Amino acid sequence: MLKYVLWGFLFCSSSLFAQSNWKKFQSLSGPKRTWVLFHPFKAKRAFLISKEAQRVADSMKTSPLLDKDPSGGQVDAFRHAYWMARLNEEISESAARSLGKAHEKENHQTFKKRKLEDGIFPDEISSTMDLFNNEVGLKLTLTGKKRSKQGLIYKIINAIYQGRLKVIKKDKNGNFLTCSGNKIKPESLQGKWKNNKCLVPSNTE
Repeated sequence: MLKYVLWGFLFCSSSLFAQSNWKKFQSLSGPKRTWVLFHPFKAKRAFLISKEAQRVADSMKTSPLLDKDPSGGQVDAFRHAYWMARLNEEISESAARSLGKAHEKENHQTFKKRKLEDGIFPDEISSTMDLFNNEVGLKLTLTGKKRSKQGLIYKIINAIYQGRLKVIKKDKNGNFLTCSGNKIKPESLQGKWKNNKCLVPSNTE
């Protein structure tokens, strides 16, 4: 998911209007271009933190501590919480929150273009989950006060175990379920931004 965030911030290592950087800026979605224009001096740092968050989240996919699910599961929740927590430390809560919202607006555009995100089509409930977990991540750190990255990782994992984050309800085979526990047919989800997937606490088994 965060790999789509990363491309947009490369141009900020030098002048915005350098030819190569301008082309990269032009390739951004509208929401991300707007964010960069409002935060030109924070964009490079956001790019580096986004790379870090993706790298840490990728490592969690093989960890026995979480469910190994990067698309609606605990690993997905972890990624967003870690991303926002680190952004809060480095660029401020308000700038981090607005970047998270810009990313979700881009996901809606991705849906409209019928493109995949992390192997599945984005939808409203995934966006709701991401925004919720973003807010949890923002509350785990303070701007300008860094904690050890290992300590932050375990703080987020503990929050997941406590059910403070949200995941999408699935069965043991990875099938999406309604809130009443009924299996959702994959074909019924195709081309729909709104659907009957269900958000549940991150410690739901």
